[in-house]
Amino acid sequence: MAHCLGFAGFSNSGKTTLIAKLVVEMKHRGYRIAVMKHDAHGHYKEAQGADSTVFVETGADVVVTLSPNGVHIYEKKETPSLEEQLAAYAHLDYIFVEGFKREKHPKIGVYRTIEQRELLKGVAASLLAVATDLSILGDDFALPQFNLDDIRGIADFIEQYFMNCQF
Repeated sequence: MAHCLGFAGFSNSGKTTLIAKLVVEMKHRGYRIAVMKHDAHGHYKEAQGADSTVFVETGADVVVTLSPNGVHIYEKKETPSLEEQLAAYAHLDYIFVEGFKREKHPKIGVYRTIEQRELLKGVAASLLAVATDLSILGDDFALPQFNLDDIRGIADFIEQYFMNCQF
């Protein structure tokens, strides 16, 4: 079963950059990784003019693109569930989730400003640690704190956390 870890933060907090760097580090350590991104506002678009986009725009319910190095699946679905998607990729080692900050899975809080830090207090119960490029700010949720550039340290923390978890 894959270990699910979320990255909670608000726009421009550094979530995508942090996850991308962690994917590289965790792949280097030999793990198989999935990344799921929450598009809460429905902004995701297929590439303009691509055949798959044409099929989506003409109303296909599912479009599967098979390439020499992967599969891209687009499926229309009312209120898709995170749990359903996590189950589909349970055969991997880790699933990093960007967004879904109100869901109950464990998360690392990510912020770059005091305002973003304050907004994270609403999801503090599910936070395991925080990552920021601000100077250390007091107890900061009384959680382990990492600099956004400390990719090795964050990766070590993730490994240790899931090693110590009882399922």
